[in-house]
Amino acid sequence: MVESRVLQESEKRGHEQVVFFHYPRVGLKAIVGIHNTVLGPALGGCRMRLYDDESQALEDVLRLSEGMTYKSSIAGLDLGGGKSCIIADRNLSGEARENLFRQFGHCLEHLHGRYITAEDMGTSVQDVMWMREVTQFAAGFSREKGGSGDPSPWTAKGVFHSIVAACERRYNSKDLKSRHVTVQGVGHVGLYLVGHLLEAGAKVTVCDSRPEALDETKAKYPVEVVELEKIYDVECDVYAPCAIGQTVNEATLPRLRCDIIAGAANNVLSGPDVYSIIDEKNILYCPDFVINSGGVISVGGELIEGGWKESWVAEKVKNIYHTIHRILDESEKRKRFPEVVAIELAKERIREAEEQQGVLNP
Repeated sequence: MVESRVLQESEKRGHEQVVFFHYPRVGLKAIVGIHNTVLGPALGGCRMRLYDDESQALEDVLRLSEGMTYKSSIAGLDLGGGKSCIIADRNLSGEARENLFRQFGHCLEHLHGRYITAEDMGTSVQDVMWMREVTQFAAGFSREKGGSGDPSPWTAKGVFHSIVAACERRYNSKDLKSRHVTVQGVGHVGLYLVGHLLEAGAKVTVCDSRPEALDETKAKYPVEVVELEKIYDVECDVYAPCAIGQTVNEATLPRLRCDIIAGAANNVLSGPDVYSIIDEKNILYCPDFVINSGGVISVGGELIEGGWKESWVAEKVKNIYHTIHRILDESEKRKRFPEVVAIELAKERIREAEEQQGVLNP
């Protein structure tokens, strides 16, 4: 039974609430996962796609909402973790799309602020603006309206600062002029990252499944382009996956010829089973939910007193550099893989807040 699986997975991952919404009149089928609200309301984007199986949507919501808890915590935000998925064609347009997102905005009202949504894969700032017409619990709205706008530039900046920190750790130098970085995926975040890397003097090789994205990148920047599957075979200093998750797995790791893995994609690793392989290859791994937190920092900036401030966001994103060094220091001290340590540090901050609030941990 689906209900049994939801309860089992929620208990295993520590979710507080999982909600299903169904409004056939506008074609809305959505799942909202609220993982943890100890530090503050759960913030996390809304994905929109046609899943092969609805259980995949549930898995996305549960897995990604948990990740958002750790991302916000390690970034020093007073926010919890949440995520939502709308099971619909991401290419839906016009009045049908507007009606769908207005209805989802009404759904968010039923959660009374426990979950705040934002732009994510398959959704846009315009979708957020439609939701904002009926609810205050949608963030990442346009700069013209006083919001944070597109979070992608800030995500890319955080990844860039992390690459600098990782190179300093591995090569005892922040200088990227002699470094070669492969960027897998040149969508919104990847394209901005390429710009930062080239400005710092790095050599950049890219790939993408979409010809139009590659055309835009080549027209804008002097990059080398390789076929999608050949990116794993390029000898480089840094491999930066910025597209789909789980590209670092038992099949690709033997092919990777890099010293550092640091990219914007969520869930870069296929699972804990690859930790030992990465260690054996002496690859320095930067936890994805730490280095790609620039976007949630920017969106979260809308929720601070006084509203969004570029200086506040810039300082928080810049601090990701120091967070990476802290995680790598603790990784050496605790003799644990960096991703494990990052989660431990995130949980420790949550537990401290629980103790201050007198919250009993289940």
